[in-house]
Amino acid sequence: MSTVVLDIPESSRLALKLSTEQLGQEIRLAAAIKLYELGKLSSGAAAQLAGIPKVVFLSKLSDYGVATFTLTEEELKREARLGERDL
Repeated sequence: MSTVVLDIPESSRLALKLSTEQLGQEIRLAAAIKLYELGKLSSGAAAQLAGIPKVVFLSKLSDYGVATFTLTEEELKREARLGERDL
């Protein structure tokens, strides 16, 4: 495991009303969510970065306004075709 050290202004921690430990957890989660949103990490890898189970990570995405699943237009069309065959 790697360790990353960040210098965070005390005023930021106070504004967020978080303990130092809580701030670290919040920053890990926010970074993981953003990297997932950008497509740089899978949901499993992002959950691992955040230090939480994958199902918890996926449930937290909506708190940050991030879609849980993103499909391209072609993927949506393929899924629709598959669904029509099942009818």
